[in-house]
Amino acid sequence: MLTLLQSCGSTHLIKGRIEGDDLVIPVQDFEIKRGEEVRYKKYLVIEQEILQYPICVYRFSDLEYSALWMRCTHQGTELQVFGDKLQCPAHGSEFDARGGVQNGPADRLLRTFPVNVQNGLIKISLKAIG
Repeated sequence: MLTLLQSCGSTHLIKGRIEGDDLVIPVQDFEIKRGEEVRYKKYLVIEQEILQYPICVYRFSDLEYSALWMRCTHQGTELQVFGDKLQCPAHGSEFDARGGVQNGPADRLLRTFPVNVQNGLIKISLKAIG
């Protein structure tokens, strides 16, 4: 995988690959290795040509991730990631790392995608995207 943007541990933008109905990235893309020490990024932002908006994937543990479509449920503006929250630059709506509304005017959860981790890969199901 190609890491497109990597600046001092802030936003990590990568390109995912499509396999069947899944968007796939290696679990290893979350790793930050310094010598023997391995730490993990909180999130990655994944872009893919077939998607109208990127998907933000948050890591909670080795097997627990959330995948959120970065489209505000208020008026459809692309969201920005700030640590544990996603924010809408248009009207200020904020969402938590699981897609819950923290601050309006948005009043609906973000679109989430099922995530499956197997054989060192994170597979995000895109079956019902549209």
